[in-house]
Amino acid sequence: MSTETERMLAGKLYDPSAPELVADRERARDLARRYNATSEAESEHRETLLRSLFDAVGDDPVVKPPFRCDYGYNIAVGDGFFANYGCVFLDTNPISFGDRCLLGPGVHVYTPTHPIDPEERATGRERAEPVTVGDDVWIGGRAVLNPGVTVGDGAVIASGAVVTSDVPDRVVVGGNPARVIREIE
Repeated sequence: MSTETERMLAGKLYDPSAPELVADRERARDLARRYNATSEAESEHRETLLRSLFDAVGDDPVVKPPFRCDYGYNIAVGDGFFANYGCVFLDTNPISFGDRCLLGPGVHVYTPTHPIDPEERATGRERAEPVTVGDDVWIGGRAVLNPGVTVGDGAVIASGAVVTSDVPDRVVVGGNPARVIREIE
């Protein structure tokens, strides 16, 4: 029989109140709390904490506090990653960013989702889908990436956009739900 962690990572219904997952979230919250308490002058300490929290970290990461996540170990960021103040990553499934991604303030990335059926939802079980962001992506402030989306290389997500489906390479999307506004030449 699989563990709740294995079920979560496989995208199957899982129980988020399982002790193993509660302990993992407590670990991530402790690391994030310590990270958020650092000053600008502690760049090396910040990077050490990020490398302890995230699964993979490229060169020269910048994450402006405050930052929040569920587990941390499901987050991978490439070289030159920049996240402005107040970003939230609910990483019950992998969240990966390519190289040179820029996130405005308050960007939220969600991987967990809940059953549509109210009786099933009342059980408290949930499932998750990964979010993948390519290289050279710019995500404007207060944008939201929903479970299961992939954002193509060179794309721009407008401020306040709610991304509910995949975004092709080299386009600008905006709105709720986000739609292609124009292609990038």
